[in-house]
Amino acid sequence: MQTIAVARLAMATRFEILLHGPNAPALRAAGEEALDEIDRLEAQLSLYRRTSEISRVNALAAREAVRVSPGVFRLLQAAQQLSAATGGAFDITIAPLVRCWGFMGGTGQFPEADQVAEARAKVGMNLVELNAADFTVRFAREGVMLDLGAIGKGHAVEYAAGLLREAGVTSALLHGGTSTIHALGGPPEGEFWQVALEYPQEAGGGTDRRHLATVSLRDEALSVSAVWGRSFKVDGKTFGHVLDPRSGQPVAGALLAAVVTESATEADALSTALLVAGEAGHDQIAGLRPAMRTLVISERAGPGEEFRMTGQGILKAA
Repeated sequence: MQTIAVARLAMATRFEILLHGPNAPALRAAGEEALDEIDRLEAQLSLYRRTSEISRVNALAAREAVRVSPGVFRLLQAAQQLSAATGGAFDITIAPLVRCWGFMGGTGQFPEADQVAEARAKVGMNLVELNAADFTVRFAREGVMLDLGAIGKGHAVEYAAGLLREAGVTSALLHGGTSTIHALGGPPEGEFWQVALEYPQEAGGGTDRRHLATVSLRDEALSVSAVWGRSFKVDGKTFGHVLDPRSGQPVAGALLAAVVTESATEADALSTALLVAGEAGHDQIAGLRPAMRTLVISERAGPGEEFRMTGQGILKAA
């Protein structure tokens, strides 16, 4: 049994693939082909590449119907369906709010209330018309902008896993930035891949790195969304880059959300929705897919208190 590892930077993150099988050259070729597919998808989906299909849609769709490739259209349809299913907690039209809060290429800024209201008026999948007859996209008003950052990485991981499967690979682990992971089969030494989850770094720079849980994966995807990363402080309060499209405000309360399901595309989107919905919205999100495993970690109630945890199937019962 041979083991091959391949990696590449794409979508502003590092994608890595670990492959097992009897033929090392074939494994490497399959891994490189999968990474090439991720590059191709980035060229289609990137908000920041002026030549991408999504950039063209953002530039023109308020004035005319814009035709996209069938694959991109299907992804937009999936995003529309997931937005409806999550009550708007997941929404790829979030970009005007991301820009308003200074997180589009920046570290954040505190906007005025009228600025948030103006940006919020440009957010909502009800403002996006998808015409399946000719694969076109049209916006209902100026200023609508798509950002596939909360689904594109999972979509890329899922497509890459599909190519590996077609190439005959039966044992592989793929991840994008360690936050979206897909397990193909199991490892040579066992039935399941074992992936560790750590306690969250609390907003504001906590360093608690204790082990939280080990997630067993086989032909499944795990996605983790968290509020840390890009953030700024005003009057001692931290404002993070994950925004609630329904309110226009940064997510408050939940620190981390994890979802395990068959589709990496859906796991990526639903972990974001679960982070936005938080503890109060857990049951509604968790019920969207059969056998989906979930976890939401919420802020400590006070100094010395433990994190609050809600979920199903990830944390083992005591």
